[in-house]
Amino acid sequence: MDMRTGQISAANGMDAETYDQFIDQLKRYVRERLIPAEPAVIENDAIPPDLIEEMREMGLFGLTMPEEYGGAGMNVPQYVETIRVLSYALPAYRSITSINLGMVCSAIKNSGTEKQKQEWLPRLAAGEIACFGLTEPGSGSDSAAMATTAKKDGNGYVLNGSKRYITNAPHAKLGLIMARTHPEAQPKNAHVSAFLVDMESDGITVGKPDKKMGQAGSHIADIYMDDVKVGGEALLGGEEGRGFATAMQSLDNGRLSVAAASAGYARRILDTAIRYATERKAFGDPISQFQLIQAMLADSEAEIYASECMLRDASAKANEGKAIIECASTKMFASEMCGRVADRCVQIHGGAGYLAEYEAERFFRDSRIYRIYEGTTQIMQLVIAKQMLRNFAAGAQA
Repeated sequence: MDMRTGQISAANGMDAETYDQFIDQLKRYVRERLIPAEPAVIENDAIPPDLIEEMREMGLFGLTMPEEYGGAGMNVPQYVETIRVLSYALPAYRSITSINLGMVCSAIKNSGTEKQKQEWLPRLAAGEIACFGLTEPGSGSDSAAMATTAKKDGNGYVLNGSKRYITNAPHAKLGLIMARTHPEAQPKNAHVSAFLVDMESDGITVGKPDKKMGQAGSHIADIYMDDVKVGGEALLGGEEGRGFATAMQSLDNGRLSVAAASAGYARRILDTAIRYATERKAFGDPISQFQLIQAMLADSEAEIYASECMLRDASAKANEGKAIIECASTKMFASEMCGRVADRCVQIHGGAGYLAEYEAERFFRDSRIYRIYEGTTQIMQLVIAKQMLRNFAAGAQA
């Protein structure tokens, strides 16, 4: 099924029957195509081009784009559930699609001009890959330390600076780049603006993909900008000073995507642990019969179920508007949960869990990043607490 032909309701997302058919198809695709290809992806540190083309043909790069721009028009709960299902397989498959579907699509839909939507959303829906340029060598969550500049140049701007740890940078055709349009920090981060930048523009250099602990087949790299000239139409929404707000709004979707990835991968990890526990024998019995093994399996099941419930609630609230606490809480819990499930999987495997011959050690390495990107656990704690205090203060003043 090509997701670009589904029946769409702008308010409610994809037609429920069409969506259910797609999810069934995706589950089969994950198990019949994506999982069998994992050894080749890991060996070559790349998704085979034929698989990427298949993903394009299925519409997996345009799930959240509105129908009028060539997408499937999924709402937030549908998108999050799709990511969870996709993430049962190797993380690289989600990584190659997720920036298009989450942060960049959200930013353009919510803040872009009509001309920007018409230019970029159809291209993203068709499978051109995007990247999201916020983090720098000296700044991530601290926007006041952002060093990338965008200086006025006639009707356009000149960008200079660098970005760090940028997912999909080696493959991207579009970069959503945050840069300061004022030399000094402004109230509410009004010194930060967002730009839609063609990654083939003169002056852009992308570094070599970084070597990582895990997540084989997904790539991050630095972006260097040396006098990159862009027209005024590149300024997202045509308004300076909205970049940081756009980034933060887009991060809600990004955080839900990471949470969904954590829940989906944790389910794969637990299934692998159960399979090993039923096959491995000790003292004449499968180790699955030992109560301490059962305790680890039960704890993992309960935590995965909790994360799935949080995902459903947070995505429903995000679909209605702001859900800062819910999105941050879900990302924090699900990413930490996935790490615990991966650790138990290694423990259940015993000595075999430390060997590359088994999947357990790869699961452990792959899952570690979920507690870091789209906001570390510690940043999530700050986001949650600050919003709680704002809500309390607002209630006290009412």
